[in-house]
Amino acid sequence: MSALLHEEITEDIIGAAMTVLNELKPGLSEKIYERALIIELQNRGRKVECQKQFEVFYDRQKVGLLQPDLIVDNAVIVETKVAEAFNDTHIAQLLGYLAITNLDVGLLINFGQPRLKWKRVVR
Repeated sequence: MSALLHEEITEDIIGAAMTVLNELKPGLSEKIYERALIIELQNRGRKVECQKQFEVFYDRQKVGLLQPDLIVDNAVIVETKVAEAFNDTHIAQLLGYLAITNLDVGLLINFGQPRLKWKRVVR
C-alpha cells in the first residue's frame, strides 16, 4: 500500500487537533480552536502560517484575496470548522483553496462535536 501525500504532516495536525479539543471541549468559536491549534502545532515543531493572503485572478485581472485559515509546513491547508457536519460547500471551498494556492492536500477539521471529525481533501 502506498503512503498518502504528506501523511506525516496530516497525522500530526489531526493529533494536535484532538489534543486541542480534549483540552478545550466543544462549544467554542472557530477562532479559539484555530488559535489553540496554532500553538499546539508550533509546540510540535511545525511551521504554521495563519491567514496567509493569496491573490486571486480572473482573466489576468486581480479580483480579490484568498485567506485560508492555516498552512502547515508550506504543504497542507487546514480549515477549522465548528459545524454539525461537513457539507459539499466546505469541500468545494477547500478544493478551490488548493487550486489557487497550488497545494495538493487540505484538511477540514470540525471542532463542533464531542469527538473530533476531519476530512482529508486532495486535488
